Amino acid sequence: MGHPKKSKKRYERPRRPWEMTRIKAEKELVEMYGLKNKREIWRVASVTKRYRREIRAILAEIAGMKPSEHTLQKKEAILAALRRRGILKASEGASARLEDVLALNVEDILERRLQTRVHKKGLSNSLKHARQLIVHGHIAVNGRRVTIPSYVVDLEEERQISYYGEAPIIAEAKGKVEEATE
Repeated sequence: MGHPKKSKKRYERPRRPWEMTRIKAEKELVEMYGLKNKREIWRVASVTKRYRREIRAILAEIAGMKPSEHTLQKKEAILAALRRRGILKASEGASARLEDVLALNVEDILERRLQTRVHKKGLSNSLKHARQLIVHGHIAVNGRRVTIPSYVVDLEEERQISYYGEAPIIAEAKGKVEEATE
């Protein structure tokens, strides 16, 4: 156990740090999703790795013998969480859904980040602008201020993304509208 004030890393660094193809692919992702640094990609890659590891263990138990009740509940919980977050699309057949989890990639989770959702909703001019709005506290989800760009937005929450209260950006936009009408 470590020190309570010092949190542990939530990601794994690449095994080969100077692999050119991986560096180029990561650079494209950073530009495409407006990320701060490559650590954010590594963190999301660790999340997908964890989901895949859990599902592989569940599949092995299902294939090897009669699965326990706990395993079946765990499987349903993972699938429900991924569907609720919009990472996993609903599909036909239980076995196909488990294979869909194994086919997850980094882009599937990056698409569900608050930063990406704010930009896709049209509340910002660019992905970098969306990140700045979030960090400065101008964006709310379900009426609550969220200042974490990597927050994974649920499907239900996606409709409730808006500006927070009387954010300065709203007053600025109203001022421009009033000037235009005069």
